[in-house]
Amino acid sequence: MGPAVWRGPDLTRSRDWVQHLTPSRLDELDAAVRAVRTRGTPLLKVTAEHFLLPGLTEDLARAADELENGRGFVLVRGIPVEDYGPAALGVLLWGLGRHLGIPVSQDTTGHMLGRTGTSEDGREDLAAQAFHTDEADAVALLCLRKIRTALASSAAVHNAVRAHRPELLDSLYRTHFLVREEPDPPQVPCRAVPLAHRDGERFSLRYDRRRLESAQHRADVPRLSPAEVELFDLIDAAAHSPDLRLDLDLAPGDLLLLNSHAVLHSLTAPVRAPGPEALRLWLTLHRPRTLPRDFWGDAPSAAGGRGGVPPLDVITPQTPTTRKPHDRAVRTPGPIRPVPR
Repeated sequence: MGPAVWRGPDLTRSRDWVQHLTPSRLDELDAAVRAVRTRGTPLLKVTAEHFLLPGLTEDLARAADELENGRGFVLVRGIPVEDYGPAALGVLLWGLGRHLGIPVSQDTTGHMLGRTGTSEDGREDLAAQAFHTDEADAVALLCLRKIRTALASSAAVHNAVRAHRPELLDSLYRTHFLVREEPDPPQVPCRAVPLAHRDGERFSLRYDRRRLESAQHRADVPRLSPAEVELFDLIDAAAHSPDLRLDLDLAPGDLLLLNSHAVLHSLTAPVRAPGPEALRLWLTLHRPRTLPRDFWGDAPSAAGGRGGVPPLDVITPQTPTTRKPHDRAVRTPGPIRPVPR
């Protein structure tokens, strides 16, 4: 079984996907945060050159390679989040993220650094979610409180669906309509894109059933067919299966890095107490996999990132049903096998 096609129970017997930061690496990280804070560089202008990490840079390069060419996720442990205030934590995650890739917007207001949790007014930003992928190449989640999550290999889920109903998989490569974020801004057009792309043995999946079903409330979006609903049911069942899923208890100071094309993730409901539970970045990796332009459906950002949620002032309105439907058959219909590293 190759690195991107994994089963959760197999990974629980090995912890080589966990990295622990040494004291010297933590000193580097602290010095980088203090340097940026002392200079007063605005967060959005901080680059990897501003956030110098002489030793960690190589570690982060290996992590990026693991995201793109390995299992698709890395768990970094040991960041002393309790030693930093909110602003410094934002600099810390942003600086680490800039060594991995280019941040992209997470909502139509253009927010680049997300804070998940429960706000003072009781509004939950991080609610219980079924298995899904985020709208970016990669995700960096820095935990500030305990969070329970679960991961599943997208390729393994694909193979499980193929074993039961192979004739349904072709639908993944056709156009589907998703709202761009939740809650659904009615003035923002849906995204009309394929859910999957396959290049040889490399499989990329976009899947968020909540946003797929929210799009069904739009009058100009075609209704899901019974076969599509059955396909989504099978994806959900496979990802939730104890044969595939990897359950994780994340602690404060854990940094979870995910390749959204390779790994589905789910979250449990947050602790109902005010305050952030985690900081989140959506990233385009510096060396991302090659994907067709129509996979994202939007032009790259000015900074070179792709995916994300374009801010309202840069979204180009279009009627979803006027988009030419994708009609690409699966070029390699067999199970997904290991990709040599």
